[in-house]
Amino acid sequence: MTHESSASPLIFGGAAQSPRAALPVLPPLALYIHIPWCVRKCPYCDFNSHTASPVLPEEEYVDALLADLDQDLHAVYGRELSSIFFGGGTPSLFSAEALGRLLKGVELRIPFASDIEITLEANPGTFEQEKFVAYRALGINRLSIGIQSFQEEKLKALGRIHNGDEAVRAAGMARQAGFDNFNLDLMHGLPDQSLDDALSDLHQAIALKPTHLSWYQLTLEPNTVFWNQPPTLPEDDTLWDIQEAGQALLAEHGYAQYEVSAYAQPGRPARHNLNYWSFGDFIGIGAGAHGKLSHPDGRIVRTWKTRLPKDYLNPAKSFKAGEKALTNDEMPFEFLMNALRLTEGVESRLYPERTGMTLESLAEHRREAEQSGLLQVEPSRLAATERGQLFLNDLLQTFLS
Repeated sequence: MTHESSASPLIFGGAAQSPRAALPVLPPLALYIHIPWCVRKCPYCDFNSHTASPVLPEEEYVDALLADLDQDLHAVYGRELSSIFFGGGTPSLFSAEALGRLLKGVELRIPFASDIEITLEANPGTFEQEKFVAYRALGINRLSIGIQSFQEEKLKALGRIHNGDEAVRAAGMARQAGFDNFNLDLMHGLPDQSLDDALSDLHQAIALKPTHLSWYQLTLEPNTVFWNQPPTLPEDDTLWDIQEAGQALLAEHGYAQYEVSAYAQPGRPARHNLNYWSFGDFIGIGAGAHGKLSHPDGRIVRTWKTRLPKDYLNPAKSFKAGEKALTNDEMPFEFLMNALRLTEGVESRLYPERTGMTLESLAEHRREAEQSGLLQVEPSRLAATERGQLFLNDLLQTFLS
């Protein structure tokens, strides 16, 4: 699993208030497809991923994904898809034949925008690289390759199954296969990592000339091996030095930071994730997938699907595990927890357009956040200050009712 995948939303309680205004225009629509299997579960991973059996149930899972999508179609009739993201797990474990059948099935149900972005997460292993040409022929036009590090001892500590040479070759093979747009996923703050180690990884990644880099700090998450058996991580001072030096290096080479952990060459930010961070709509299909859909009457509904693959594939069980309509109390936090991750924030007008609520309803909390130095004093934008980006959780707490 790479860091690019859309994160599961946080859900907070709150009493329903007066109805919101009808939405004048529905936001762009994306599709997230979760494929939950990996060759091996990494010790830091808290995503919904499961160790694959020798033979994957590709045909059955594609059938289930399309049946799952059928149940969501009533909420998106007449709209088109602006992006598709295959996340996991390791989606590139699936054959091109299986993914091709799935994409054809999706397009028969929902029209694709003429410039649709279709991203597939892939690992650098040689076996998966051999599929890159076939994936490109399907219309998949963006790869997100889970490198994490180029250094053997770091890859071993992270439980990764590829080596540094395979990571370097993967980028070259992606370009040879016709992918002129690809992301490399890289971690820092790794066990026993020095500043020089971290910058060496970044230099190597930059040399491969990806259009996009996801560069983020390893964190210890509950329900992972690392949480229960924590490795020795760098001291805070080293982590800060890595962050500062790494950001300067990326900027020097033309990678602009547009989100907390996302850096892109000009015109190459991930459109799928930009839609997610700006409170766009997305259907989520697959085991454990989350979705968010807006309705013309102003309702905004979060959904989540059955988590375990065996239950998701069981015809006697429902695909949908739950859903929740957002209340007025929850709306500021739900909107801003993503929008404020963007370094430039979003235009203020997007808040009423995407939520059906007025900007005036934010005014009191907005003033408080501005006075604390966490939110920019800029009427036309909702954007964190540099300090606000460092203390994003504190900033978001301001908008909790």
